[in-house]
Amino acid sequence: MDKTIYSIVLTVLLFAAPLSAAPVQAELIAGSSAAVSHLEINSTSSTSLQKISLKRKAMTEVLKRYDAPLLSEVDSFLEACEKYNLDCYLLPAISGVESTFGRFLIPGTYNSFGWGRGVIAFTSFNQTIMTVGKGLRENYIDKGADTVDKIGRIYCEGDTWSGKVKFFMNKFEEEEKRQLFFMQDAVQL
Repeated sequence: MDKTIYSIVLTVLLFAAPLSAAPVQAELIAGSSAAVSHLEINSTSSTSLQKISLKRKAMTEVLKRYDAPLLSEVDSFLEACEKYNLDCYLLPAISGVESTFGRFLIPGTYNSFGWGRGVIAFTSFNQTIMTVGKGLRENYIDKGADTVDKIGRIYCEGDTWSGKVKFFMNKFEEEEKRQLFFMQDAVQL
């Protein structure tokens, strides 16, 4: 019985989602800021590899502090960041707001982003991360919602979402700076 209800709700949401106003709103929101895009990670230069390493360490440390189930998915976040040209901290920050990095979600869904109102089920956290990364790129950023504030107006009904996402992005950025400081300090020794 529960599976039948869940299947009906999921079907309705999947077919109703394309009819929602979200993509239309994204097309109407114009802006030149590319605050959620990241272009530097595609290179294999030593500088780029160092940046990736810093981001990996920063994500790992922050996710450890939250005892996050998504700790094992740091490489998935980096893969999505590179593949969809996103700020590397955008996806983990959204998952922080939506599910405390995978700690609170509908069991068995792996939906740590609240994607599709949280009821869409995925087969793994990796699939979720890649799907949401692609969705953000194609349905938000490429249609003009290219900042956290612009994405927030569409992604979530409340007006505090973008501030919370920025809070977590800032946590990752602060940890990255801390890691960089320790790396530079170690080199000087």
